[in-house]
Amino acid sequence: MTLPAGEPVADEPAADASPTLAVGEPVADEQPTDASPTHSVGEPVADEQGTDASPTLAVGAAGADGQAAGERAGTAVGDAGGARRQRSGRARPAPEPTPLLDDTELRGALEAILLVVDEPVSELTLAQVLEQPPERIGPMLDDIAAGYTAAGHGFDLRRAAGGWRLYTRPEYASYVERFILDGQSVRLTQAALETLAVVAYKQPVTRSRISAIRGVNCDGVIRTLVSRGLVEECGTESDSGAYLYRTTTMFLEKLGLNSLDDLPPLAPFLPDDVEELADASR
Repeated sequence: MTLPAGEPVADEPAADASPTLAVGEPVADEQPTDASPTHSVGEPVADEQGTDASPTLAVGAAGADGQAAGERAGTAVGDAGGARRQRSGRARPAPEPTPLLDDTELRGALEAILLVVDEPVSELTLAQVLEQPPERIGPMLDDIAAGYTAAGHGFDLRRAAGGWRLYTRPEYASYVERFILDGQSVRLTQAALETLAVVAYKQPVTRSRISAIRGVNCDGVIRTLVSRGLVEECGTESDSGAYLYRTTTMFLEKLGLNSLDDLPPLAPFLPDDVEELADASR
């Protein structure tokens, strides 16, 4: 209902709240039965007591109840999943431990593997392949090696490059070379052997340092040793930025060494006037 502008409002109880009030109309003293969702511009808000709870509070209460219900549901699902896992764990039998091989079978298995490997194999790898405790592998390999030596076989079992491998004995090297080479020379040149010796005893070392020790340029020889897998790069020198070189695992394998500590001492091979030579080169 709309009243004309300037007409006084009669003192009568309002049956329904007016949806819209004209501009400038005084608000009648009345007690609203329902909270008005929207007030017109300029209307004073009457002191009224809301009969219904705020929608925001109701939504918050509903959200809290929903969260609690969700947590209870999640707990129930987790309990159900745990119960299923527990049931499935009880139903699944535990795997049977791998039976231990007797000494004879373990010895034969190790010998068979060592005959086909093309590089030294570690004790841990052998234990994993045979599914045996690692503490049994080392003593058995030592026993096999001692047996080969005592029997005087033409080959022996040695530690090399952190593993184990079968090698021909040095006293039969000439026969092996005659069979393999058959008149063909595949040995390293003297220059390559000298360069390799410098790298082995001075590593890590730069090309310029190797050339200074040998007295000749060694770039081509270094490339040959790298291509054959005997020498490799191992970073750069901090001062000059030059490449550093060291020997490889193949170097240890070819020489039958377990580590660089097994290299023979260099002193017996040095000339007697080494100090004079060193002073002359300065």
